[in-house]
Amino acid sequence: MAQIITEQDIINALCLSQAFHHQLRPEDILVELTYEDDTGFGAEVERNGQIEQLPTSAIIGALRVWIKDVLHGDPFATSIELVLDDEEGIIARLS
Repeated sequence: MAQIITEQDIINALCLSQAFHHQLRPEDILVELTYEDDTGFGAEVERNGQIEQLPTSAIIGALRVWIKDVLHGDPFATSIELVLDDEEGIIARLS
């Protein structure tokens, strides 16, 4: 059975990941998920007034930590597929 991670939870995962790596509070990080036909999924992250573009791999990495720490699952036995959903935005399907 596939499980869905919502767009907000993907953003939360990225905020936690960025906060950990840059020694900030998660609430000090702003994240906007992006999708471009040419490059695929990404995220624009703002912290301390600086903007950084993150690739799909950074999103997947943050979701693997989310799966382990929040969902208490095996992050490497779980397949993660990012999906652009017309109603829900950018979501992740886990299987």
